[in-house]
Amino acid sequence: MKETLHKITSTLMALIVLLSTMSFSVDMHYCGDHLVDFSMFDKVDTCMMKAKKSKDSSSCEVMEMETETSCCSDIEVTVEGQDDLKISFDNLTFEQQQFVYSFAYSFINLFDAVDENITPFRDYVPPPLLRDVQILDQTFLI
Repeated sequence: MKETLHKITSTLMALIVLLSTMSFSVDMHYCGDHLVDFSMFDKVDTCMMKAKKSKDSSSCEVMEMETETSCCSDIEVTVEGQDDLKISFDNLTFEQQQFVYSFAYSFINLFDAVDENITPFRDYVPPPLLRDVQILDQTFLI
């Protein structure tokens, strides 16, 4: 049971480290108020081409490309992962240093073992036994 719990805990801790260091971006392309394209790993396809009929002919044989900037918009949401996993203790304030010192001192002294067994009644001398009361009254604890 203890080994299984240890394996589960170590796996969860590895996943937390992996997810906290991973960074990703989400690209979205809106035309007006409508979401046209959504991508997590690649750039989105934009609708920058617009077919227009040529002034010379009535057919759509000649296509022109023009950029629509009035109604379309691209939004990129980036979540940056943590790059530095080691915490630097060089820039601690005085209050933080004081807290760390007092916590370490109390934690170390919490488990301070006693070197010898202290018996408080070691020097106590019992009174002399003048008569044995249990035998006189014949009361025995069985």
